Amino acid sequence: MRFSKWHALGNAYVLVERAELGRPLGPEDVRVLCDPHRGLGADGVLEVVEVTGPEAAVTVWNPDGTRAEMSGNGVRIAALWLARRSGVAFPRIRLDARTVLARVEGADVEVDLGPAEVGRPEPLVVDGERLEFTPVSVGNPHAVFRREPTPDELRRLGPLVERHERFPERTNVQLVRVDGPSDLTVRVWERGVGETEASGSSAAAAAAAGVVQGWCETPVRVHLPGGTLDVDIREGKAILSGPAVEVLRGELV
Repeated sequence: MRFSKWHALGNAYVLVERAELGRPLGPEDVRVLCDPHRGLGADGVLEVVEVTGPEAAVTVWNPDGTRAEMSGNGVRIAALWLARRSGVAFPRIRLDARTVLARVEGADVEVDLGPAEVGRPEPLVVDGERLEFTPVSVGNPHAVFRREPTPDELRRLGPLVERHERFPERTNVQLVRVDGPSDLTVRVWERGVGETEASGSSAAAAAAAGVVQGWCETPVRVHLPGGTLDVDIREGKAILSGPAVEVLRGELV
């Protein structure tokens, strides 16, 4: 099976085509592909189900073998892959019921993730501490905390919030520091992944929460450990842009 490996600010994905495998991927396939010792090592897998002209249907997998409804970096990688394969500048990526429109210019990819739904702040008791978070959905769930984004704090709170009873389907977690009128520093704990260098949907969620809560103004520069993503919140939609890189291509035996 041929594959390619990509990253977006250090957020790594393996991209495979179902036609190459001859059958749909399963959870164990994904766990092996993402394992750094038994497979390729990655934060997830992009399974290209089918390609029709400028549009590709893609399934996004977490490394634990669960499926993700959305991945901002994953969809940008898939869009760049399709643009190079098909020679189109405006590819479309279909994720279940949501179709993401993209614009590719060199290695920079802008995607319209669709509605960013921001809820009212809620209290949450975690590890005996009463915290406040803002729930956000950009096709997948997020819990955004305005809290100093230190690595230790993320590793303490991330797994506890991800599996908190408030989130029966689990959630992505962001710790956010406001650095200026249009700048946020964010650390991310991804559902089914853990701590990551970057996350596109998390950047969009943090920006949407920041704009709605009045922490910052759009467009927002979201600074993550792996680099910076730009998010523009337009009429309730999140427009995400940043680079993606193809690392290697190969064949699995």
